[in-house]
Amino acid sequence: MKILITKDTMSEIYLDAVWIRQKVFVQEQGVPSNLEIDGNEAYAVHFVLYTDDKQAAATVRLLPLDEKTFKLQRMAVLKAYRGQDLGTAIVEEAELFAKQHQFKTIELGAQLSAEKFYQKLGYNAYGEIFQDAGIDHIHMKKEF
Repeated sequence: MKILITKDTMSEIYLDAVWIRQKVFVQEQGVPSNLEIDGNEAYAVHFVLYTDDKQAAATVRLLPLDEKTFKLQRMAVLKAYRGQDLGTAIVEEAELFAKQHQFKTIELGAQLSAEKFYQKLGYNAYGEIFQDAGIDHIHMKKEF
């Protein structure tokens, strides 16, 4: 397994991230494409996890909110690779990146179905349930 990172929206890594997101969010969950790809793509740091046979299998992005806080977004694992702890691996890599760049907090909006996943990684829920792309979410954050 290898995790590659890019901010270059013209790179193969970024295109792999978008491909995974299209499969998971647009095709599986019915999120409209125009909501999935947004105006923050060029400002975010994109992570893609590749399997040992070089298949793009998981992705996440970090969007800086300020000089100390990232928002973790678009975390997705392809259906064929779920249950193998790839989501944990890619989130932990994003957290390591945040720490290495002196960020102190990661916030996210978790789909309710993923709340327990993020709790196991040390994220705490707060606030009210909200809708994003027609899916129930909860705010969560982790401080380092």
